[in-house]
Amino acid sequence: MTHELDVITFGEAMLLLVADRAGPMEQARAFHKRTAGAETNVAIGLARLGLKVGWASRLGADWMGRYLLGELRREGIDCSRVACDPAQRTGFQFKGRVDDGSDPPVEYHRKGSAASRLGPDDVDADWLRGARHLHATGVFAAISERSLAAAEKTLAVMRGAGRSISFDPNLRPTLWRSEAHMRAAINRLAAQADWVLPGLAEGRLLTGAATPEGIARFYRARGAKLVVIKLGADGAYFDSGLDGEAGCGYVPGWPVARVVDTVGAGDGFAAGLVSALLEGRGLQAALRRATWIGARAVQVPGDTEGLPTRAELVEAGLQ
Repeated sequence: MTHELDVITFGEAMLLLVADRAGPMEQARAFHKRTAGAETNVAIGLARLGLKVGWASRLGADWMGRYLLGELRREGIDCSRVACDPAQRTGFQFKGRVDDGSDPPVEYHRKGSAASRLGPDDVDADWLRGARHLHATGVFAAISERSLAAAEKTLAVMRGAGRSISFDPNLRPTLWRSEAHMRAAINRLAAQADWVLPGLAEGRLLTGAATPEGIARFYRARGAKLVVIKLGADGAYFDSGLDGEAGCGYVPGWPVARVVDTVGAGDGFAAGLVSALLEGRGLQAALRRATWIGARAVQVPGDTEGLPTRAELVEAGLQ
């Protein structure tokens, strides 16, 4: 079967304003604009590797929305299912700079954004079925009850069509009304996915298991064919039931001389893993690509500057 797109993502894109110097944000003299959003980070990563990618969302008909739409189109992403609503505003965020490898301070301005109004009636099921794969995260599901319903419908459409689904919990606890609600909703979405990609701390919170092995067993028991636990500098743990790839174990991380900014590392990891698996690469090769891209992501101040092109992938011997 021929598909119009390789991968579809859906979720909120935000304007990212990054401080020009390390220290408290009030001491910054300028902020540089970038794109931000877990789903769009992955979409950009996949598109730079040559995959045909679509992104669905809602933006305000403001300068921020126009900037984001222009940048994503410039990356070659199909934005035909992105609505620009003149009655709503685009979300944005400020991010400080750090120079010690710690998590940078981030200040969000997203409540009531255009993307939070996206609901299940906005889901184009026919367009979704035209893709081979869906990548989803827990961020979009967290921003409103309408977005959660849209996320649930999107995964249901793709699962019903027999398409593969990857899911990164990407927890944002402050966006949920309670931890219990977050845990139930995220695990419900994860149960619809084929490949589940939590971080270690996320997995512990969501499952109650203390170890990567226990977290993986939790999601494998709920139907996941592959669970990969991201371990930061220590690499990743995998538990696979994929055809010809059954087994479990650890893969090392890539050495990094200096960590600049950890934001976006998980999205880079997802782009590497998903791209390689969709290309028919073996699981070990996919994990090697994923950890390499994740390591690149922590060495730059923005969310997407470290995402490689296909040529850079070839140069690194990870084709």
